Amino acid sequence: MDNSLLQVLTVPTAPYPDQRPGTSGLRKKVHVFQSRRNYLHNFIQSIFSSIDLRDRQGSTVVVGGDGRFFNRTAIEVIVQMAAANGVGRMIIGHHGMMSTPAISCVIRKYKAIGGIILTASHNPGGPDGDFGIKFNTANGGPAKEAVTNKIFQISRTIEEFAICPGLHVDLTTLGKQMFDLENKFKPFTVEIVDSVESYANLLRNIFDFAALKDLLSGEEHIKIRIDAMHGVVGPYVRRILCEELGCPVNSAINCVPLEDFGGQHPDPNLTCAADLVDSMRDGQYDFGAAFDGDGDRNMILGKHGFFVPPPDSVAVIADNIFCIPYFQHTGVRGFARSMPTSAALDRVAKATKIELYETPTGWKFFGNLMDAGRLSLCGEESFGTGGDHIREKDGLWAVLAWLSILATRKQSVEDILKDHWLKYGRNYFTRYDYENVDIDAACEMMEDLEIMIVDKSFVKQRFAVEDKIYQVEKADNFEYTDPVDSTISRNQGLRIIFSDGSRIIYRLSGTGCDVATVRIYIDSYEKEQILKDAQLMLAPLATIALKISQVHHRTGRSGPSVIT
Repeated sequence: MDNSLLQVLTVPTAPYPDQRPGTSGLRKKVHVFQSRRNYLHNFIQSIFSSIDLRDRQGSTVVVGGDGRFFNRTAIEVIVQMAAANGVGRMIIGHHGMMSTPAISCVIRKYKAIGGIILTASHNPGGPDGDFGIKFNTANGGPAKEAVTNKIFQISRTIEEFAICPGLHVDLTTLGKQMFDLENKFKPFTVEIVDSVESYANLLRNIFDFAALKDLLSGEEHIKIRIDAMHGVVGPYVRRILCEELGCPVNSAINCVPLEDFGGQHPDPNLTCAADLVDSMRDGQYDFGAAFDGDGDRNMILGKHGFFVPPPDSVAVIADNIFCIPYFQHTGVRGFARSMPTSAALDRVAKATKIELYETPTGWKFFGNLMDAGRLSLCGEESFGTGGDHIREKDGLWAVLAWLSILATRKQSVEDILKDHWLKYGRNYFTRYDYENVDIDAACEMMEDLEIMIVDKSFVKQRFAVEDKIYQVEKADNFEYTDPVDSTISRNQGLRIIFSDGSRIIYRLSGTGCDVATVRIYIDSYEKEQILKDAQLMLAPLATIALKISQVHHRTGRSGPSVIT
């Protein structure tokens, strides 16, 4: 046998029962991947086995991650297994890093069969943190439930995996690396690519970079403050906002990706990005933004730390959508939001006579509408906003969208949002997160809550708090029928809708481990009182939400971990 040929091995293994991918893939503590024999290998093989062999042979697969701990270790295994499973070419971000939006872009650009994204998004990193694996399909978006269910079923019965253990890739050098494998007619190719360039070029074709450069570095430029939170988006911020659009380098902070995100939660909200909020308070910056670990989420701030709630952010972009040249050319096909997200976007859709879709949480539902040509702009309350240029939410795109609005309207962030509320009224919105709740206790609470609210006697019930009276008009477990392919997604969240349109929603999130996050969402519309404190305005509904669910008693918590 020719010693230059790399050997492909078939290795026996035993299945694990807990590899069901959630909305954002498979997420576990790092030690799970490190300590359980072949845990990573089993899941990667299950991904490859879910793809028909004829489609897999000679195909292209994209790989990248947010740079968290265990990223490079996982990439080496994935490359070795991709080669052994018949993949012809791997495209990998430089140093193994690539933002989630950029991976979606690269999948679509190179017509790859899919991509493997190594991220746990806004969850903490480091040896004691979380690690995640998400599979995106050929459209560049998260795999649909039929695919993730197939991956899970394979993982439950897996008996062996294929690997080429002698194959080692240099992630530090840009360019192609070729490997000859035994019993393979063509060499296996690995291409290490600039993580930023393809994505940056896409943005150049969406936004007016000349106008943005004038806004950020012209004679009457605004001052901005951008926090990359030591996630993967740091190099994108430096390259696009600083080098290309002219922002001072010191406008961008925490731009060096770190395996543990500097010991912080890379979560762009008022709690985790408190340093950014504090730096905005004295008014020296006109615009602020933060991103999560993998670069798909964003938080927008105005002068003095004025906070733009995510549901309002997507509504403002929708109302000013033609400030973005891309939409001047493509037109607007539709708007969409996830069910728990406030109805602020609905009001813009109604006024502009543009179709509005309400979907379950998860970007894959938006992707299906986009692929069918029905959707242009969408958002989720969890700091996710995006357009149909890719099939993932996109933090930097959202920031450039806001900057495009500022450049066109020549108003402050605060004035733009207040004008929006004057025009449409305001949907006051908040979310209570109860994190790391025992999963059995959380599930029992949700089961009892569902039994209560779906009972016919619950409808028309009245709840009085202070001088407010709320009457239940509808209560259910949200179910979605996809208008494109008629697939039905059930059990997507418990909804209580009152006669004035106010809503209380309960969902479980992050149930991949032995703990869960209980989320309570509260949404209430006001036409006149638009400048009040959100928590004050929502206090009566919050009292009702806590009373109905008994969440403090059922979870043993005295209050939520995070309020957004």
